[in-house]
Amino acid sequence: MRSDLLKKMAMAMMLGMMAFGVVACDNDDGPAEKAGESVDNAVDDAGQAMENAGDNIQDKAEDAKN
Repeated sequence: MRSDLLKKMAMAMMLGMMAFGVVACDNDDGPAEKAGESVDNAVDDAGQAMENAGDNIQDKAEDAKN
């Protein structure tokens, strides 16, 4: 009797965890998530542009030395 109850509880817990996993993997991004991604992309682009500018300045400085 107790064994059957434990099996049923274990099965219910496993089903609950599986259902939570499916819901947690939902990929519908809301407006805040999309805005955050846009900000991240803009910051990455700006950082890359600054790095490129720094490289260009270093190249010009080395050319001026020679």
